Amino acid sequence: MPLPPELSPDQRQAALAKAGAARRARAELKDKLKMGSTSLPELFSMAETDETVAKMKVLTVLESLPGLGKVKARRLMEELGISEGRRLRGLGAQQRETLLKRFPG
Repeated sequence: MPLPPELSPDQRQAALAKAGAARRARAELKDKLKMGSTSLPELFSMAETDETVAKMKVLTVLESLPGLGKVKARRLMEELGISEGRRLRGLGAQQRETLLKRFPG
């Protein structure tokens, strides 16, 4: 297995800062979903342009919706035939449409 590239201290700091900002943005979006200030259709439209949102896992998004916990979210994904590792950008058109019918916003 190849080793990761050697980074200078400045490059490493920049990468750490970028990763931290992405984690904070994802956490903020999940909180907004829990509170109901953002809906699933809004999140899907954001995923079209925002790389951070597009890389969010569907499972964590569903777990953040009000009324859905870890167990119900996993059951729903299994029922719809969505892999647990699937990310928002990787959803097919029918999978996205089915989710939007279940959670219209």
